[in-house]
Amino acid sequence: MNIKQLEIFLEFLVFGVIMGVTEDLIALKLATGEPLTLRVIAIVTIVAIPFAALGELIVDRQDLIPGIRKNSNN
Repeated sequence: MNIKQLEIFLEFLVFGVIMGVTEDLIALKLATGEPLTLRVIAIVTIVAIPFAALGELIVDRQDLIPGIRKNSNN
């Protein structure tokens, strides 16, 4: 992985964490009515980080999986 790929990975990771935390907090508030404390936000963030990383590595970067190629004709 070169510097440019690492930079792109980190950009998507940060964006994925921010979006994951936001959607989880909205869902938590709407589904349970639980007050949003710093502890709740910390737990949601800790849970969102691995999913954002997996989303970037596996779903968005299909070229890392042997035998699957992205369609570059779009």
